Parts: sequence; C-alpha cells; structure tokens
Amino acid sequence: MSIIKDDCFNVVDGLMELSDALGLIKSRTTNVCGVEDIPLSDGLGRILAEDIKSSVNVPPHNNSAMDGYAVFADDLSATEPTRLPVSGRIAAGHPLPRPAKPGEALRIFTGAPLPPGLNGNGPDSVVMQEKVTVEGDGDMAVFPPGVKSGDNCRKMGEDVKSGDIILRSGQMLRAQEIGLGAAVGQTTVKVYKRLRAGVFSTGDEITDASNAELKPGSIYDANRPTVIALLKGLGCEVTDLGILPDDPDIIRAALKKAAGNNDVLLTSGGVSVGDEDHVANILKDMGSLHFWRLRVKPGKPVALGTIDGAAFVGLPGNPVSAMVTLMMVARPMILLMSGRSDIDVPRYLAQADFSLERRAGRLEWMRGNLEPGNDGPALVNIFSSQGSGILSSMVAANGFVEIPADTTSIKKGDMLNFIPFNEAFR
Repeated sequence: MSIIKDDCFNVVDGLMELSDALGLIKSRTTNVCGVEDIPLSDGLGRILAEDIKSSVNVPPHNNSAMDGYAVFADDLSATEPTRLPVSGRIAAGHPLPRPAKPGEALRIFTGAPLPPGLNGNGPDSVVMQEKVTVEGDGDMAVFPPGVKSGDNCRKMGEDVKSGDIILRSGQMLRAQEIGLGAAVGQTTVKVYKRLRAGVFSTGDEITDASNAELKPGSIYDANRPTVIALLKGLGCEVTDLGILPDDPDIIRAALKKAAGNNDVLLTSGGVSVGDEDHVANILKDMGSLHFWRLRVKPGKPVALGTIDGAAFVGLPGNPVSAMVTLMMVARPMILLMSGRSDIDVPRYLAQADFSLERRAGRLEWMRGNLEPGNDGPALVNIFSSQGSGILSSMVAANGFVEIPADTTSIKKGDMLNFIPFNEAFR
C-alpha cells in the first residue's frame, strides 16, 4: 500500500473547483494502514479490513413474532370462528419436544421456534393472544376468521442467510454493525490500524492555553486542540507535536522526526509562500509542497505535500477556515489513507428560513442551524456573524448551509443542502 501520490498535489495556478480537488484526492489516495485482529466488542469506530460472511441463518429457525397461538392456517375457517384444542406450550429457548399435528393449537411466546410437523411442514401462522378467546382452563381456544398463512411469523434467514456478506471491507463499525456481527457469531474482526497523525503549530506569537498569561502580541493556540479533536473523531491516533518557534533548525528537526513516526502531518496557518515562512521553505527542501486555491468560502487556501514518506496538510490559520478545510478536503484524504470506503460528506435538503443577497463566484458554507419544520420540511437558519475567525459561531451552529457558487439570491422557502457537524466530523 502506498501513501497519497505526490503528483496529486501538482496543479496549475488559479482557483480550483472543489469537485476537481476531491476527484484528484479520490483517484490518487490509497490506504497506508496495516491490519490487526481485535475483539468485536472493541470495534466501535474502527474500519473493517475484510468482508464478513455469515455462516448461519438469522433467525436460525422459523419463530413467533409475538405472544399468541401457533396454528395451521388451513385448519381455520375463512368465514367463521374455529375452535381448536390447545395441546402444547412453546417458550423462547424451549422447542416443542415433538412434531406439531394438524388440528391443534400451541401456546407460543415471542421468539419461540415454530415446530416442524409430522411431514416436515409445521404451523404456519401465529394468532396474537388478544384475538383469541380461551375456554375452560385454557385447553380450548376460539380463533377468528381470516387468519392467513405466515401471519406473525419470522422466517428462517429472513434477516441474514448463511453465505451472505453482511459487512464490507472499508466500513466503519458502528453499534449496529457490531450487533449484526454478534448476531452471526462473530467474536473478532480484522480492522485497519489507526492512521497516525501528527499536529503542530508554529509561530513565536502562538501560546499554549496552559499558560496563565499572554505576552503582548501573543494569542492562545485554538487550532491545534481543535484539529486534534477532529482527527480523533475520524479515528486517528494523534500525536500533539506542540508549538514550534520561528527557528528553521528546530522546525527542520521536528518535521524530520515527526515524518518518521506519522502517516500524515497537519498544521494550521504559517504555510505561505513568503521568504520568511520557514515551514513552507523547509518543506520544499525536505519533500514537496504545493498550494491549492479552492473556489470556496471560507477555506480557500490549502497546502498539500509530502515529507519523508508522510503526507502533509497545511490548513488555513483562521479557526473556522481550518475546520472547513479539514472537513471538506483533508477529511476524505485521511479516511482513504485509513482504509475507509464511505468518505463523502452527507448532505440533506432543507428549507431556507432566511433571505440573503450575495456575490456569485465561490461555493460557500455558512454556519447555521437545522430545526424541525411545522408539518413540513426541516428549516435552516444562518448564524448572524459569518467571519472566518468567529469560532463561537461553530459552537452556536449545528452544521453548514451550503450555498452554490452561482447563487446570488436566497429567499425563504428555497431548498438548500445542509451538512450536519455530527456526521461530517466522523
């Protein structure tokens, strides 16, 4: 397996469409992670490294979908009530110890196996107990007309058939995938090892939040903790490389060491093309660095490259731009490197509950909130301040409202794409 190919980053000057950038990433990025066996119970959030095929039927036998009475549908009249003797009891985990016979009813409970008949075919219907009139001490029951074959019965293998592929390589395991694996008797799974990501900041003005006071001209480092948290949400094993001063020798040594221990390195800000930009110049000397200017807002600039076999991502310095670029550009690359197959950011149509006039030219993601509609489509509103440095807007919003590049006017009631944060950052 090879890392993302360097020529993927080499593009012509000018603004690039997001779709073109993603197309390059998808076509040129491959999995770089090895494989390990882990208990199924530890698989939450991990990515499958092989298909899982069921060796059993689920359910393993015909069974009752509710509490009631198991009968042969042919024994019941289509037009009149039918009286039958109740001659057996079947509970979940306790099969009837004999074949069932036509002309009898069997008390049965949810999940209990339907028994075979004398000639192989057993009761084919379950009548819910609320529709049955019990006589005497429960040894006779009266059934309503109109009972059909298959009523309230779960068929063997109706969920999963033996030999079915139930989970595919590249899937991220959620609780439901773990449950399905357990349902077919899976106890361990092969998964890709976690992608190793190193995150650092550079700049003499950047101060770690653990410091009690800021020096004049300094700012607290918000991007590094944010990027680390987002990468952990994507399943990465993250190393905090701290803050590097504006010293070329220190930066060079730190990058070389980090490249040997990580699959991808990320920074935010400080990767411009100026002569005083040490990170950019060092990366050009040690590996490769190319800049993409995307036709999007926010997050237009992004730097991609390689250094000593590790991929490199330079995110914009503004916190909102950094998060957007990580979500829309770095995320698909990171997931592909991790072995994951479903990498597209989910979008949902919702109705605008706002009006807006804007200049055409760039695809724009505006922070907003999705709310239930009144007996209609879900509604989206946008946050009052859309500046790329307003990190508090990411806290107030629950997703991005996506505005197409050629759109100049939005009216209430227009349908727009909405990207929820809770799905995009995983």
